[in-house]
Amino acid sequence: MATTVTAVRAPRRDGPFDLFAEVAAALGAAGERLADGDVVVISSKYAAVSQGRTVAEASVEASGPARGLARRLGMRAGLAEAVMRESDEVMGGVAGFAMAVTGGILAPNAGIDGSNAGEGRIVLYPDGAHELAEQVRRKAFLLLGARAGVILSDSRLMPMRAGTCGVAVAFAGMEAVRDARGQEDLDGRPLAVTMSAVADSIATMANHEMGEGPESTPIAVVRGSGARITGSRGEASDAAVSAQECVYARALSGAGSDAAELEVAPRLLD
Repeated sequence: MATTVTAVRAPRRDGPFDLFAEVAAALGAAGERLADGDVVVISSKYAAVSQGRTVAEASVEASGPARGLARRLGMRAGLAEAVMRESDEVMGGVAGFAMAVTGGILAPNAGIDGSNAGEGRIVLYPDGAHELAEQVRRKAFLLLGARAGVILSDSRLMPMRAGTCGVAVAFAGMEAVRDARGQEDLDGRPLAVTMSAVADSIATMANHEMGEGPESTPIAVVRGSGARITGSRGEASDAAVSAQECVYARALSGAGSDAAELEVAPRLLD
């Protein structure tokens, strides 16, 4: 079965709303009926707006540490404060951007931005994102009769690449990472640590169709992806690795430069 991605239009919302009800209404208006095995991808920004997770940046009072971060990186103090509140760790930064980890995802400014948020406002990541994805998954099963996966997606930059692709901020009802360890490559060699980022790959396909500008298509239905559908809620740890296991983070932090550390590299790259 060929994989298809259908972007679905939905009305712009500026305040809290029932996310599942809006998704179901948008699917109905587009003539889309969910089927078993489908994956519904929802913009994390759209999901965040449904929770009222937009903030007037001018209303954010910056703490001393946030003002210090803002001075070092040339950021606005309110944005720096929002980044520090929303992130698990700030790992560094460049002019205008703090590189921060939130829910196992490393992103500039912890994924916070002002696109499609209204003048002077910023959008945060959804609160309890995996729980929210699970709520949508359960309602899709109970009210629409479909065993479908759900992904809350965002766009992200890839190291040394121009443009953005997708990332699964949260997911439910599907296997987020396919473990290929033990399988053989084309030469018959067993794969030691290779895994396939299923949720992120589907998020990228959906991101390509949904767009990031004025399209007003914050929802996509992905069919025929081959993703394994489950009945369980996802967790951030299902798709994340620690900074010590990430080849980019290790290299840029100076780790991995001695012989003992370099022995790990072939295993990480296999």
